[in-house]
Amino acid sequence: MTSGGQDMSQYIVSARKYRPDSFESLIGQDNIARTLKNSIVRNQLAHAYLFCGPRGVGKTSAARIFAKIINCEHPSENMEPCGHCESCISFQEGRSYCIHELDAASNNGVDDIKALMDQVQIPPQVGKYSVYIIDEVHMLTQAAFNAFLKTLEEPPAHAIFILATTEKHKILPTILSRCQTYDFNRISIPDIVRNLRDIAAKENITIDDESLHIIAQKADGAMRDALTIFDQTVAFCGTDVHYEDVQRNLNVLDHEHCFQLVDFFLSGNYQGALLKFDEVLSKGFNALHFVGALSSHFRDLMVAKSGSLDALLNLPGSLKEKYAAQAAACPIQFLFDALSITTACEAGYRASINPRLHIEFMLMKLSFLCGTGEVSLRPAAVAAPAPKTAATPLPQQRPTVQAPPVQTPEKKNPPQENPEEKPAPAVSAPAAAVTPEPKAETPARERRRPARSGSSLSISAIGEESSSGPKQASPIISGNEIPSDEAIQDAWKSLAEDYASKPRLAAALSSHKVEISEKDGVKFVSFFAMNTAQQQWLQESMRSQLEEKLMRKLQSSKVKLIIDLAVDEPKEAVPYTAKEKAEALMTTNPEVKELIKDFGLDV
Repeated sequence: MTSGGQDMSQYIVSARKYRPDSFESLIGQDNIARTLKNSIVRNQLAHAYLFCGPRGVGKTSAARIFAKIINCEHPSENMEPCGHCESCISFQEGRSYCIHELDAASNNGVDDIKALMDQVQIPPQVGKYSVYIIDEVHMLTQAAFNAFLKTLEEPPAHAIFILATTEKHKILPTILSRCQTYDFNRISIPDIVRNLRDIAAKENITIDDESLHIIAQKADGAMRDALTIFDQTVAFCGTDVHYEDVQRNLNVLDHEHCFQLVDFFLSGNYQGALLKFDEVLSKGFNALHFVGALSSHFRDLMVAKSGSLDALLNLPGSLKEKYAAQAAACPIQFLFDALSITTACEAGYRASINPRLHIEFMLMKLSFLCGTGEVSLRPAAVAAPAPKTAATPLPQQRPTVQAPPVQTPEKKNPPQENPEEKPAPAVSAPAAAVTPEPKAETPARERRRPARSGSSLSISAIGEESSSGPKQASPIISGNEIPSDEAIQDAWKSLAEDYASKPRLAAALSSHKVEISEKDGVKFVSFFAMNTAQQQWLQESMRSQLEEKLMRKLQSSKVKLIIDLAVDEPKEAVPYTAKEKAEALMTTNPEVKELIKDFGLDV
């Protein structure tokens, strides 16, 4: 019992036991260590330093090492403390009067700063400098910062201030301008793994690289957190640490789950994916952490897909090979779409009423991405249109005198066929035979559109109707008889009836009159548009179609349609504003004009 108590009292956590005591043992901050060493060698010490960065990266440790070296009586050539002089020994025993540490979180008032200013005036008893390390300096109040400004700018020659903080943005700019600022970086996963491996060897602990990588990833760049997790793992597993025990202790999702899920996704097995998710939940894992782990897995697969991005994979060698093997089986488009789905699921997780269903739906979508299951989310490939072969025209057969004229029915073309591609007729009909026009089917969208009364013609509306309606190619009109004016007028009226499905165009055709003239044996039908825009649209889009329909109704090719612009007589302007009305009144009544002039009125 006593020996057990003595063992407990002698135990020191790894974060304290293996705290760096020299720049050489400071991990992940080589550039800062080199700068501080050079400043000591060249005797260019500043009076104030600011160490800022995330937690557990060595800010306070670097400040202690720096203070220890500048007071060391026999530093090494590499600017490391000797550890044998009085200053180093007193520092190691915790009785040094040259190094003073102040916690700004609990000493953040003006009175605390005043006490510090009085203490600064006392020179060191041993060593050259009195170093004041103020940790969490951003916790000082604004009044305390203002009281500290003058002393920080012009301290005694023997005083050096080292301020440490994790929140640089909370420090006043006037304080920042008086300090040399050093930004500490997060410690990389390989550096953390290397340090933990060395510590495990010193403590006679057996642990594999996969377990060390899990601890390093959990630490998120903080060496102190990594050492704390390492102690927790050793307390759970003992001196022989296994990968499965580390996962169970730290509640970390195994990579094997993600590998199996991706195999389910590739094969379209959404049942297996849902069962795997249920298994993960039954082990107590957080559902949102599960989605995050799946997103990280897809990211690592996408990185492993390209051999030039191996540096971005912070994984042990055995896992890198496994990622490379699975990445080779995954299409890059699948990985990109899968990563989009998982990140969208993460974003909408907290807003979901049923979080489990939200994640299960994500798993089903991932299972249908490759199109190998019962349902496919892969966009269907658009089939290439079959090449259109033009109908080979047969030699035209001239009708004989004895044979009666034969009327050949017109072959219907599909509605979706391009009207510009008009196939030649197989057999041309005689002059008197005209093929009847098939009635175009009205689309559902136009049947739902209510017809507007009136004869106004909207260009945008007609353009919409013309583009949405079916278009058909027609045979060549071969009649040569010149129709009469009455027949043309009747055909024009019936032409408006053919566009009953397009009420605006039909109203314009029926309400606008046409003029008929004859020249060189051809009847010219002039249709007058209301404005230039209407004339241009009819000329470019509808003239040939209207002319063709008109020839077919008249059974004659001796008809030409002309789109002209109606020229109306200028109308008298109607006064609208008060000024216009007054001017009109003055024009018609000279007495009113004289009255306004006599009284000096303003119009």
